[in-house]
Amino acid sequence: MAWAMGLLLLLLLPAVGASRPGTVVRLNKEVLSYVAEAGKAPLQQALQVTVPNFLDRSGEALQPTRIQILNVHMPHLHLKFIAGFGIHLLAAANFTFKIFRVPEPLRLMLPVKLLVDAPVDQGSIGTPVVSISDCFSFFDEAIVLDHNRTASKLLVPLQKHIQAVLQNKLCLRISNVVQDLNVHLGTLIGLSPVGPESQVRYSMINAPTITKDYISLDFNAVLFLLGRPIVLPEVNTSFVLPHPVGASAAMVTVGLSQDLFDSAILLLQKAGVLNMDVTGELESNDNMLNTSMLGQLIPEVAHQFPEPRPLVLKVRLGATPTVTLRTGNATLQLRPFVEVLAPASNSAFQSLFSLNVVVNLSLQLFVAEVRLRGTTSVLGNVQITVASSNVGLIDLEKVQTLVDTVFERPLLDHLNALLGMGIALPHVVSLHYISPEIFVYEGYIVVSSELLYQR
Repeated sequence: MAWAMGLLLLLLLPAVGASRPGTVVRLNKEVLSYVAEAGKAPLQQALQVTVPNFLDRSGEALQPTRIQILNVHMPHLHLKFIAGFGIHLLAAANFTFKIFRVPEPLRLMLPVKLLVDAPVDQGSIGTPVVSISDCFSFFDEAIVLDHNRTASKLLVPLQKHIQAVLQNKLCLRISNVVQDLNVHLGTLIGLSPVGPESQVRYSMINAPTITKDYISLDFNAVLFLLGRPIVLPEVNTSFVLPHPVGASAAMVTVGLSQDLFDSAILLLQKAGVLNMDVTGELESNDNMLNTSMLGQLIPEVAHQFPEPRPLVLKVRLGATPTVTLRTGNATLQLRPFVEVLAPASNSAFQSLFSLNVVVNLSLQLFVAEVRLRGTTSVLGNVQITVASSNVGLIDLEKVQTLVDTVFERPLLDHLNALLGMGIALPHVVSLHYISPEIFVYEGYIVVSSELLYQR
């Protein structure tokens, strides 16, 4: 049962709330039917308690009689949100018992109704915590499943014995399952890798918001580079996820604010992984990155290098890239400084010229393996201006061809490899997002998804 309620919280994706950066994870009421169905089997297993021997007083001497639960079948399990509180569970279960009487055993079925109220709150370590505030079990009359003439004499005392045991044990077993669940939810605050030297950690920042239609959880995401947190400038604003938003019938709605993207891009810049070197090859017929091809565009290059030599483009990101989220589209702007180098006679490299470049990219986002990933494509022309030159006057129209040919594709390949690794979303073991859809809004994105929990 607690597993069933806890599964509502297992889909915790990235989260923002009052602090930065963050994400809002909203579990909609559409998830309740799935959780109730998926939770039946583990709940039935949890309720297989041990029943002590029954002292049969029907004979001349007390006779200890062994009782065993053969099966717990749950034909009905219903969950609903309680506004401002948590989750209410109503379950109907049929307990089948075997009474090991001599000379013939007896089988009974005892219908039981379970009512459980479970508040959801913020834990001291920054994870969701489920507890049990009320738990009640109600019993109907036991049903004899065998034709046994002596059963009626034992039925009343036998049922009283079983009810007394179950009354104490069922809620205790449910409470134990909830404690196991909370240990499982504690894995949410662990560090998840972003890159070889970077991680992300999520933690709850306030108590959940609970309505009759959803439960909403606010998290703070902290990205670390070499153990040091990435800190954005202070802004006195918080992210509020509208309702409704995203796909109307999704089980989970995850809102990811602009801050999370700004923090991730800042991490990539500080890590230096956005920088790259593009090296030419003399033997390649389609590679223009050599002094021979460049000399056809800039005469001074041909004069300084009569023999063909490979060139190197040294791409460095000085300015922080900018992610812009507008309704229907996401863009990424890079302003790299590109230096064109050629090997000198002493094996050192000399700078031929350098360019200030502006690249606007379309950013496509998707979710795979509990990670938010992306790919890019160039929007319009790459804008270039000359920063410095050691080869005289440069015709930018001619150099534009070189940039389009030897710069764009390596840049896209490099960026897409980085963005394809993605950033881990808050998650616990065994949770999967099924058929996620991504919606881009002004200043945030939304992931709408179905869920699959597999042990």
